Order: sequence, then structure tokens, then C-alpha cells
Amino acid sequence: MKVTVENKKGLNKDIKVFIDKKTMNSYMDEKYEEIKGTVNIKGFRPGKVPKEILKKQFGKAVFSEVLDKVLKDTSTKALDENKIKPAGQPKLDLKIYGEDKDLEYIISVTELPKIDTKSIKDIKFDEYSVKIDPSETDKRIKEIAKNQPNFKEASSDSKANEGDLVILDYDATVDDKPFKGGEGKNTQLTLGKDLFLKGFDKQLIGVKKGDLKVVEATLPENFPEKEFANKKSKFNCKIISVKKPEEVKINDDFAKNLGAKDLDDLKKLISNQINDEYKNSLDRLSKNQILKEIEKFKVDQIPENLIEEEVKILSQGMSEEDAKKSKKNFDEIAKKRIKTGLILNEFGEQNKIKVTEQELQGEIQKQLRMMPGQEKMVMDFYQKNPSAVASLRGTVYEEKIINLIKEKAKSNKKEISKNEAEKILKDSQKQQLDQELKDQRKPEKKVETKKSTDIKTKPKPIKTKSAVKKTKKVSKK
Repeated sequence: MKVTVENKKGLNKDIKVFIDKKTMNSYMDEKYEEIKGTVNIKGFRPGKVPKEILKKQFGKAVFSEVLDKVLKDTSTKALDENKIKPAGQPKLDLKIYGEDKDLEYIISVTELPKIDTKSIKDIKFDEYSVKIDPSETDKRIKEIAKNQPNFKEASSDSKANEGDLVILDYDATVDDKPFKGGEGKNTQLTLGKDLFLKGFDKQLIGVKKGDLKVVEATLPENFPEKEFANKKSKFNCKIISVKKPEEVKINDDFAKNLGAKDLDDLKKLISNQINDEYKNSLDRLSKNQILKEIEKFKVDQIPENLIEEEVKILSQGMSEEDAKKSKKNFDEIAKKRIKTGLILNEFGEQNKIKVTEQELQGEIQKQLRMMPGQEKMVMDFYQKNPSAVASLRGTVYEEKIINLIKEKAKSNKKEISKNEAEKILKDSQKQQLDQELKDQRKPEKKVETKKSTDIKTKPKPIKTKSAVKKTKKVSKK
């Protein structure tokens, strides 16, 4: 194989690839040998069919398959040997081809620009840690205790008030007829929360242990038995018990009930939890600082085809006229996004950053934990949408790159209080809102210029279109 790189200036390159007739014929012979033992031709034993017979019957199909394979293999090799990373899909133009002929073709490719990532180590960004005051931790623990009250059995003549726990059995009817799902045993209701049926709790105010009480309520619209949805129902209730709330004692036993070793351990866990709540938001600010610094890096040329693709994405759903008006704005946004993505991707490749299957599954599990009750729906979504998994992989890949940049760049470590953290986040939100309002006043349509970049870790495989009319593949029956 002979490879010649033409018009070396700029990112657009033509690569001429030449493969002599002898080599092409050897590929054809290999293919004939491969199929010889599998095809059945009347009058010949399997494996004994002469090549000329095979050539006459399957020649066009064999040449088409061989040509496609040679084009894929040699074009990839030509790019690798010349250290050319394609920005988008290379195009192949066949110049000379045919059975018992040389093969010559041109690869037209836009090359990714050379990226210098040395300046990444000079990036400066703020790295925050939040010092949580013990009083904040105590306040959070008291809130938890308030929402987890203990209840003590009330005296037999004590009437139920709002906030009390009432335990009851009930039988319900609609139009004096019982229905499926209309029975309940030892049902517990905290009066005032109205969590059972709307208005149900209020009717239990004043009941005592042993009372019989008829409560009227409307069954919900989503009631499982459809014919009873939105129907008025009578609940014949027997009050089993009335319990009064008592103040929860915040001690080691309370902490153990929440999964901690003791009260001191609970305070540490809660303090870390509060810290993490702020850390995630503050980490996003640090990331945005890094991305803004990367935007300032110089990249001599950005591939026009990538800009065009990004502009198409930005203008999706717009009329042709609006897209034209916004083109200048879109071009600038596209260039920033692509430049940032190219720099991050190059840095990731140089540092051999990979996303393992274990890391990807870990991220999916994290999302499952964030959506309790909808785990199956989320899992089905990822199983049925490979593009969503690829997007998630890109997000994890980007986060790993940002974390490595934080290690190598110059961080300005700041320990701040909870109040300072809230002020920093509030100011950041205000700046973002001001920028959005400013964008809305522009004549162009407002565009969401999110900082997260869609990093493509590998170029797409080269697709080859043989100029030979496609024929069916060789039958191996």
C-alpha cells in the first residue's frame, strides 16, 4: 500500500491510497479459498470447486465484499499511520478499481486541530469547603426529631386532637354496598396530615378509644376499582387506640434508630450531609470557572463541518428565517462549545482517561436512588435507549476530566461558613439570571449556552460506499 498526503495546509486533507493489482488479487484469492469449502455447486464436491467456476458465478459479489473490507482496513490504517484524527466522517472517492485491477482512491478528511493542553496547569479556580457550625447540625437534628414523634397511649377517656395518632379498623361501603379494598385493619392516621382521604382526619377529631364513628369521604380519582372512583363512601370505623405525641429525646438511642453508632456519630453524619448539600453546588461553580478559563485558550482552526453540525443542533425547531437571523450568534456559541470539547477531549486522551462499565453502572444506580419508586422505569429507559447510555458515558467522562484538571491546576482553597456559601450561590444565580435577561433582549433567539460539553471520545468508523453496483453476498449454502 502506498499512501500520499496531499494539500497539507489547513485542516482539510486529501489522502491518496494506492494498492497494486497483485495485492488485490491475493485478497480475492483468500476470499475464494474461504468460500470454496462452503458453497454447493452441482457436479462438484465441497471444497473441490475450481476457482474459475467460483469466479464466474460469484465474482461480482466476492469483489464487492473484498473491496469494502480493503477500503475500511486501508483507510483506517492510512489515517493512523499519518496520525490524522478525523473531525467527522471521511469521504472516499474511488479513482481506479475493478476485478484484476489496481485500486486507487482518495480519502477526503477534515482533521482535528492540534491542541496544546500545557496551559491547563496554569488555570486558577476557587475550591470551597464549608465549615458547618455545631448549632446548624443541632438545628437539623431537632428538625428530624420533630418529624419523627413518639406516641404514648392516651387514657381511655382522652379525646383525639390534631397531631394525635389514631389507630382504627374500618369497613367502607358505596351506596350501602361493600367493595374490594374497602376494609382496613390497624390503620394508623396522624390527625391533621390528611394523608388518607381528603377531609377524613377532621371527622375523627374528638373520638375516644372504643368509639364507633361513621366517616364520609370521596374515593380518589385514581382508586384501583375504577367504577368506585370519585364516589362518596361511608367508613364504619372502630377506634382501637388514641395516642398522644411526646417530645422525642435526642440521645444515643435516637441516633441508633437513625442508623448511627451514637449521638456524636449522628452529629458527624448530619454535618457531612449539610456540607455535601453545599459542596455539590459549589463544585459546579468551580467547574464553570475552569470551563470559562478553557474558553480563553487559543485554537488556530476549528473544523467548519463541526461548526455546521453544532449550528444545526442549535437551530432545531426554528424557522429558516429565524435560523438565518441567529446564525452569527449560533456560530459563536458553536465555536466555544467545540473548542472546549476538543481541549477537554485531548486532555482526556493524553491522560488515558477511560470510563469503565463499573463506573457507568454506578452512575445509573445513583440515578435510580434519586428516583425512588421509579427504578424500573429508569432502568428500562437506559436498556431501550443506547444513545442515552452513550450520553451518560460522556457525562461521566467529562466529570473525570474536570476532576483531573482540578488536581493539576492551581486551586484557591477557601473554607467558608454556611451563610457565606449561601451568599456565593445566591450571587451566582443572580449573575446567571442577569445574563439570561440580557440574552433575551438580543434580537437573536435566546439559546441555552450550557457549559457541559458533548465530548466525542472517538471518531465514527469510516463508512465505505463501493462504486460497484451492489450484488447479493456469496451464498454459503
